[in-house]
Amino acid sequence: MKHNFKKTAIAMGLAQMALMLGAAQAQEQAQAPVQSTGNDATVNTAAAPAGSMTSVVVTGQRAALQSAQKIKQNADEVVDSIAADDIGKLPDRSVTEVLQRVSGVTIDRAMARSDPDHFSVEGSGVSVRGLSYVRSELNGRDSFSANGGRSLNFEDVPPELMAGVDIYKNPSAEQVEGAIGGLINLRTAMPFDYKGFKAAISGSATHSELRKGKASPSYSGMVSNRWKTPIGEIGALVDLAYSESATRTDAVQVEPYYQIQDNGRTVWVPKGAQWRSLNFDRTREGAYGALQWKPSSTLTTGLTFFKSKYKMQWDEQAIFGSADPYAIKVTDGEYGDNGALLKGTLTNTDPTKGINFNNDTRTAWRKSDTTDISWNARWRPNDRWTIVTDLQKIRANTRSVDSTVATGLKMPKEQLDLTGSVPSITFDAADRAYLANPNNYYWAFTMEHLDRAKAESKAGKIDLKYDFDNPILRDIRFGARLTDRDSTTENSNPSYNWQGITQDWMGGLQGKLAYLGDPRFSGSTNVHSFKNFFNGKIDVPAVAFPDVSLARGYPDSYAKLHSYRGILCAENGTTCDPWNQATFGGDPKGINQQSEKTKALYAQTRFGFDDLKYPIDGNIGLRMVKTDSHANGYTLFSSSATPGPGIPVIVPYARAENFDNSYRNWLPSLNLRLKATDTLQFRFAFASALSRPDPSQLQAYTKLTQSVDNNSQVVSYTGEAEGNPNLRPITAKQVDLTAEWYFSPVGSITLAVFNKRLKDVIVKQTTINRLPDTAGVMHDFTTTSPVNGAKGRARGFELAYQQYFDKLPGAWSGLGIQGNFTFVDSERTLYNGVYSQYCTATTGAANLNLNLNGCDTNGTTFGNLPLENLSRQSYNLALMYDKGPWSARMAYNWRSKSLQAVNVSGTNGTDGTDTNPASPTVGQHNVAWGLPTWADDYGQADASLSYKINDRMQIGIEAQNLTDSKYKILMQQSTGLMGRSWFSSGRRYTARLTYNFE
Repeated sequence: MKHNFKKTAIAMGLAQMALMLGAAQAQEQAQAPVQSTGNDATVNTAAAPAGSMTSVVVTGQRAALQSAQKIKQNADEVVDSIAADDIGKLPDRSVTEVLQRVSGVTIDRAMARSDPDHFSVEGSGVSVRGLSYVRSELNGRDSFSANGGRSLNFEDVPPELMAGVDIYKNPSAEQVEGAIGGLINLRTAMPFDYKGFKAAISGSATHSELRKGKASPSYSGMVSNRWKTPIGEIGALVDLAYSESATRTDAVQVEPYYQIQDNGRTVWVPKGAQWRSLNFDRTREGAYGALQWKPSSTLTTGLTFFKSKYKMQWDEQAIFGSADPYAIKVTDGEYGDNGALLKGTLTNTDPTKGINFNNDTRTAWRKSDTTDISWNARWRPNDRWTIVTDLQKIRANTRSVDSTVATGLKMPKEQLDLTGSVPSITFDAADRAYLANPNNYYWAFTMEHLDRAKAESKAGKIDLKYDFDNPILRDIRFGARLTDRDSTTENSNPSYNWQGITQDWMGGLQGKLAYLGDPRFSGSTNVHSFKNFFNGKIDVPAVAFPDVSLARGYPDSYAKLHSYRGILCAENGTTCDPWNQATFGGDPKGINQQSEKTKALYAQTRFGFDDLKYPIDGNIGLRMVKTDSHANGYTLFSSSATPGPGIPVIVPYARAENFDNSYRNWLPSLNLRLKATDTLQFRFAFASALSRPDPSQLQAYTKLTQSVDNNSQVVSYTGEAEGNPNLRPITAKQVDLTAEWYFSPVGSITLAVFNKRLKDVIVKQTTINRLPDTAGVMHDFTTTSPVNGAKGRARGFELAYQQYFDKLPGAWSGLGIQGNFTFVDSERTLYNGVYSQYCTATTGAANLNLNLNGCDTNGTTFGNLPLENLSRQSYNLALMYDKGPWSARMAYNWRSKSLQAVNVSGTNGTDGTDTNPASPTVGQHNVAWGLPTWADDYGQADASLSYKINDRMQIGIEAQNLTDSKYKILMQQSTGLMGRSWFSSGRRYTARLTYNFE
């Protein structure tokens, strides 16, 4: 009922608000060099050179491209832009997908960079020129989500509220600091952007090929008007948006490879392959309102309200290997030249046992919202001075629950063929019947995770501009900005609370398991058949899973499941440890409290030499910013050592600590433009830039541990640090050179060459903490923590082209093409420091001292890795059509493989025990390993077609992933880049109807 009320309210004529037509914006920009009042983006919208515009009125897709091209051509900085085709109509289904069309911009397809096991259909993180150090703005003001980072989750923002998106590649002094990779500004409309009354409504329905059921609806609507009143001109605009998405993703995965012996040969074999299916539901709501008042010709003021709400839930059924890798035996094995398994049948070395697998039902939900209230006033007291003041308050919240309930299974055997494009997992009829029988399963484990976060920021600034009457100096701008930001992130204690229900190794059970065949433990499961898996291209067997209600029923359902262990223990005359629920509080490791204040001053002058044969204009400026941060933290020491001869005694302690950090940065910038002709121009840009550490990297929590191997009496001193409150910002010196030829209103060829030299890149490094024992002897604790430990570079070029072929005959003149290509090369060089050279597990502790570049399952390390999230090559290609009432686009986006992360979920762990952890034997047990994961090359084709029934009504259809592309994750091992995961999400189709009121 709640959703139906929302849909009906929106569909009935909501007062909706801001999405400026691309053509309307282009017209506004051509008329005046000043931005629309109250919209504080820094695009210079001075009139275009003579001859570069025609008097032909264009609309829709062509108008949007024309508007975006004019922004790029006339901006003071190096910028790319995307404008909405119509009110509420950016060219893709999410802001993230819109951004990937821009040269130099790539998006992630994993839900999180730390979780390569889950695919995001609409995309996730954004990188610009291969760097993830990206700032986000809303109408030229800072904006963020409460996720432990500094930027927006762009997938959370309703694209229907956007009039356009600008991506700045090299900032100027007047722009807010914080963007090394790029600055992404989301633009909404203001009432004074329109001449009078303007309104539109739209609705759409999306169908997912793999997710059967009803279509997912989306609605949006905007209304704007302006009035002459006795107190001046007043404008009001309201915009509302609501959308749902229901998708399914299927996946096949291969576990990491281990070295084992097969007929006297050392080979690499995974401990199994697995499959999973995930249903994802997303709801996005947005509300935007704007009021403007112009009491006189010299003063305009505006108030805006923006709120985005995001809610998602996904349910997953996954079977995954949990066997001892050294208990795997291969029959009829075939191996490649690198010794890695190609084909074979996996069994247990003990013929009376099977291969351990777990079968989990997992549900996760997250709710997030961001609220932005801003006030702006622009006063022009005379022809020389312009004074702009701006106040803003942002509040962001998020909370999440992640719940997993799993059964266990001892699989008789698993036949693998890893030679194809996707792994083939084969089972005979007897094994399929075994897998489909719930009586062969037992209750294995539960795991829950909870988190919540809130962030709040207040910002104020004043900008002054003085216009010169001078042939060279155009104006001088200077101003100040103050911010005050607080954030608190909490994770449950324990963060991921894995607890076994019944496992072979658990004390008190004496090997007994809670099998579903026992009437006391039966029920609450279902046999999932994986229908239409990978669009019918892969046949996997049915598996018994816990009911989703058990995962959603946390914590009551967990308490019941863990009571089964108590029943078995009582049967054996033993006692079992009770189940402990994850909660907030109790462990300071789960709380990260940060505050930050900044003060910035800048001065910038614009100049021009119009009398030269080739006119030159530009700006030069300097920005100074001081940052003061504060972190509430905790440091503790504990020991599991039993006092005795040769065992130093260190007194345990736990204390709260506060950390203050302060730094000042000077950021000069220079932007030059040379106009060879009215249509051909060249740019040179230089700037110093910074990117502050994320709040998640600044957490002040350190735990030091003393442990002893009781057999060898070797004492280990280790530590773990969640963050480092003394981190400095990453800084860069960056240079851009561009050549830009604008040969028609929607025709251009541009080339940009760039070089960014990075300093103080944040990496994890092994450092030393020292504590004294009771005798006064100091002991070194090897602690892994983030530090400013590397320098690097990212350099390359972008080539872009777009054109409509207006001179073709008849209907062919509506054809157009758009394309871009980006090449980025990166390098990272570590500063001098102490890094672990092998990977060891510390007895009695969960700490893993992992090499910066990752460690293989045999204990060997990898060479230097490139910067994360950087694809060396990416491109977009679009075939367009605009003629009469018809508009169409076929677009293909592709990026080459990129490093995701090191030591992430599913590709790390320890592989056994050793009596001497201080002297590990490479290639044997007690290896702590963490593999680098890579996203493989990926390309996707999307299309849209629309028809304008009349001046007010338009219908259209859209299709995403027409090629049914499969997304692949790779894991780096000594044998090379091995396939880890293959994802299939199928195609999506959308039907859309738009109606404009005049």
